[in-house]
Amino acid sequence: MQSKTLTLAPALNFFPNLKPPHKTLAFHQISALTITFLAYASFHASRKPPSIVKSVLGPTFQANSSSVDTGWAPFDGPRGTHRLGELDLAFLSAYSIGMYFAGHVGDRIDLRLFLVFGMMCSGILTIFFGLGYWFDVHVLGYFMVVQVLCGLVQSIGWPCVVAIVGNWFEKGKRGLIMGVWSAHTSVGNIIGSVVASGVLEFGWGWSFVVPGVLVILVGIVVFLFLPVCPEDLGFESPVKEIQMNVEINGVKNLEGKVESEEAGLLGTEHADADADADTGSLAAIGFLEAWRLPGVAPFAFCLFFSKLVSYTFLYWLPFYIRHTAVAGVHLSHKTAGNLSAIFDVGGVLGGILAGLISDMIEARAVTSIAFLLLSIPALVLYRLYGSLSMVANIVLMFLSGLLVNGPYSLITTAVAADLGTQTTIKGNSRALATVTAIIDGTGSVGAALGPLLAGYISTKGWNNVFVMLILAIFCATLFLIRIARAEIKGKLNEGKWYLFNGIEGKHNLLIVNSSIWSRFVASTVSEESHHFENLTCSSNVDGGIQLQKNLDYSAILGSNSAGNHMEVPIAWMVR
Repeated sequence: MQSKTLTLAPALNFFPNLKPPHKTLAFHQISALTITFLAYASFHASRKPPSIVKSVLGPTFQANSSSVDTGWAPFDGPRGTHRLGELDLAFLSAYSIGMYFAGHVGDRIDLRLFLVFGMMCSGILTIFFGLGYWFDVHVLGYFMVVQVLCGLVQSIGWPCVVAIVGNWFEKGKRGLIMGVWSAHTSVGNIIGSVVASGVLEFGWGWSFVVPGVLVILVGIVVFLFLPVCPEDLGFESPVKEIQMNVEINGVKNLEGKVESEEAGLLGTEHADADADADTGSLAAIGFLEAWRLPGVAPFAFCLFFSKLVSYTFLYWLPFYIRHTAVAGVHLSHKTAGNLSAIFDVGGVLGGILAGLISDMIEARAVTSIAFLLLSIPALVLYRLYGSLSMVANIVLMFLSGLLVNGPYSLITTAVAADLGTQTTIKGNSRALATVTAIIDGTGSVGAALGPLLAGYISTKGWNNVFVMLILAIFCATLFLIRIARAEIKGKLNEGKWYLFNGIEGKHNLLIVNSSIWSRFVASTVSEESHHFENLTCSSNVDGGIQLQKNLDYSAILGSNSAGNHMEVPIAWMVR
């Protein structure tokens, strides 16, 4: 990303030994990863207190004979859970709206300074929410205004950190690296849960003040040390898209990974190499233009439903645990808050696994769908059997967190970075923050809706809440089906995945690729496949290109409109 970096971080200027040639590219890559990890973990730590204090602020609840939650006006009445849900809606609605603008602005100004501004304001506003405890504030409007403003400034964080990390790492390594890095979300939630629960006994205000101070302190570190992009330090950017030019019959084509437009985030798209492309790559991409990029809209709407599920757990899981007896016993506020961190521990592993698997199979959508579908039985099991014992609760909560947060982490990190640097935009990596903001901003609309619905639906029973979550997961998978099909077809064409399919008889089909030739065994074909050596042809046959390399088998390749994948009747293979 060719970001506008006005100045280097002060510490990098003050300590010359932190610059090249004293420090390598790898050192600064690790530095960028670590600092952005801490930055976004602190953001999430400051978002966790509302979920921890819900059971204290909410309606009066008789947990055990010696434990009564008296609540805090205006959240202690019969409609208390509704108002708590509306408080979540205020924050997340402002967050989702601010996300679209934050990404647009982030592509045009110094990302480090923009990120620091968001962190400082976020910390101050989180502290302001907690001050309501000492000033005995019982006005709903006060808490609403603070949450709206906090949501707006918190929206600055995500587009900035993803854009910065995207600047430092090439596409082929993003899945695993960003899978590990995306653990900041769950780590921040864990820190927020432990800290907010630990100080809750001294008054719920401390559950906001301490995380707020934490965000401010990490913001100072970001201001002093964060390197935005390699070019600022004199390194060559590792973020490059590679294309291979292939000329057939005098016609020059661009051939990269063989995927359709829907799978363009993992491959290359046909593009003209004009002189104007290099000039245009320096200009930030427009908002509507970013929406039209291949894959952006489907992944954005998938994240809408995926984040709806994740944030419902983020904001309501401690409340649910507190109000659901585990082995016949209602847990304390502190225990419920700490126990809810298990969901995020599973999320850490889920993000890493999703990133690793998607790198191995080179199919982000397929990986996301697999995690989403597996999360449905996990949630059913957690609801049915999570209350049987503490062990069952922990195991099923961990599994649910792993499967729910896996695709959420993958889409918001590696997928967003891939989409923001795809070759469809002719190398314009300045689209990265905008695309990231579109995807996560759309997801945040779902994140706002989920906790609100949970606040209303939970009054009718928690079974209804889990039904809502399962329906949301099902909807999330629907948006990725088309991209997943394109990914599968592309990998089969590349010869990286093998699949035999077709109709019985001579019209069985074998997927092959014009640039990757392998041995194929067709044991179920009614006609014999024949051996065939050392032939070379280049003539057009029925609109297709007939090619032969000095390997074992050949076929007449029927080219599709994009010229990049073929379905070949095995009966056409000749001796």
